[in-house]
Amino acid sequence: MIPRYSRPLMEKIWNNENRFKIWFEIEAHAADGQAKEGVIPKSAAKKIWGLGKFEIDRIDEIEKTTKHDVIAFLTNLSENIGAEARFLHQGMTSSDVLDTALSIQMVQSTEILLKGINKLLVSLKRRALEHKNTLCIGRSHGIHAEPTTFGLKLAGFYAEFERNYERLLIAKEEISICAISGAVGTFANISPSVESYVAKKMGLKVETISTQIIPRDRHASWFSCLSVVASSIERLSTEIRHLQRTEVREVEEFFSTGQKGSSAMPHKRNPVLSENLTGLARIVRASLIPAMENVALWHERDISHSSVERVFAPDATIALDFAITRMTGIIDNLLIYPEKMKENMDKLKGLVNSQQVLLKLTQSGFNREEAYLLIQDVAMKVWDGKGTFLSLLTKHKKINQNLKAGELESLFDENYHTKNVDFIFNRVFKDKK
Repeated sequence: MIPRYSRPLMEKIWNNENRFKIWFEIEAHAADGQAKEGVIPKSAAKKIWGLGKFEIDRIDEIEKTTKHDVIAFLTNLSENIGAEARFLHQGMTSSDVLDTALSIQMVQSTEILLKGINKLLVSLKRRALEHKNTLCIGRSHGIHAEPTTFGLKLAGFYAEFERNYERLLIAKEEISICAISGAVGTFANISPSVESYVAKKMGLKVETISTQIIPRDRHASWFSCLSVVASSIERLSTEIRHLQRTEVREVEEFFSTGQKGSSAMPHKRNPVLSENLTGLARIVRASLIPAMENVALWHERDISHSSVERVFAPDATIALDFAITRMTGIIDNLLIYPEKMKENMDKLKGLVNSQQVLLKLTQSGFNREEAYLLIQDVAMKVWDGKGTFLSLLTKHKKINQNLKAGELESLFDENYHTKNVDFIFNRVFKDKK
């Protein structure tokens, strides 16, 4: 991922320093496990820990000849360890190192994503409570439907990202896997106890059965989870973008002093951050199909998955981490305009109360179809600018034939739409602090 959309903490997980560090720890723990089994001398395992240093430039130099990164790494370790290096990698294959290390990097990156979502949840809850009863129009098909509150909008996103948090926890658990089973996964040349030892030391679980590699359905599930989180980011971004349109302007991204919106038009204040997140979500989701295709590898293994993961595992997590952090900042600083929300809600001159009128008529004796047609006829006149909904309803003799005085007016009480807000908030936030 390019620096523009990268945070150092997530970048660090995918750099060569961390990758080779994990490789070394896997090899060294495996040596300890082999020593416990009596396969190699304990002194050799101790020396591997003490002298096992690596140099990234030297590994790159060796790989130019070997065309094999794990062999280049082991060769470099051997240069520093000396004769005891012959006990490195006993009974192991490259995938034992590569796949287990990738699992650790995926776990590390997921932990950062979880922390990011936690911060976003805090922001969403704070702003939801702040605007719990701030009336605004709800839209279906982009058209005014019935009133809701801006707090309810944000509470909905809170619930969604809470689900995403739980999904990530499951994805993290599924990918927290160690596989050190040797060539084609039979443990012919290495004891399962070594795998268990390394897994425990690295904070992982052992793979039930590996075919030399960790099965890629696990990775596909993980990438799928990242894609869902990215889609949630895009949904929230799209909501903000729509609400910031000039004709709507119910919310607005914070526009800092000195910020510029357009190279040509000095007046512009664009929702560039939300637009940016929409694009980053597409990048994250782009990883999903290749990850799915990685599941169907040849026989016990091939390396068609390798290039995909080397690109997308860093890029998807770096982009998503950046997106979550940016979204938190957007929500924290979002400018919200309740007066504009009220103004927009009133534009249809009371039509947003049509359902209440429909229900009242059915309760007063009209069949539903007849009531619907009567109200719709009045509503179309309002659409055409021939009056307000309440005034036209009041003049309609058939609609009023079974209604008492003032009943129509009572149906236009804004509080009608907010009477269950507390109930919904209690369901969303429950006992959460």
